[in-house]
Amino acid sequence: MNIGAAESKNAMAKKGQHVVPAIRGGWAVRRTGSARASKTFPTQDAAIAYARDKARQEHGELYIHRADGTIRDRNSYGNDPHPPKG
Repeated sequence: MNIGAAESKNAMAKKGQHVVPAIRGGWAVRRTGSARASKTFPTQDAAIAYARDKARQEHGELYIHRADGTIRDRNSYGNDPHPPKG
């Protein structure tokens, strides 16, 4: 991997939005690397809609987690270093 690709990948990771289970119930949206939620929602669908908008605005990544914390889906809304072929 060249330096430019590594920098691009790190920049993309810093702009990530994570939809995670909230501590007090519901779902939270957290920025990559942040310990605090930027906003909480009663449903996962509402949290995903908000996080998707933020990821699009920031040309970043969207990570959607399951209730157990594992990642169930991921979308890129920026300069994807590995775009699909075809």
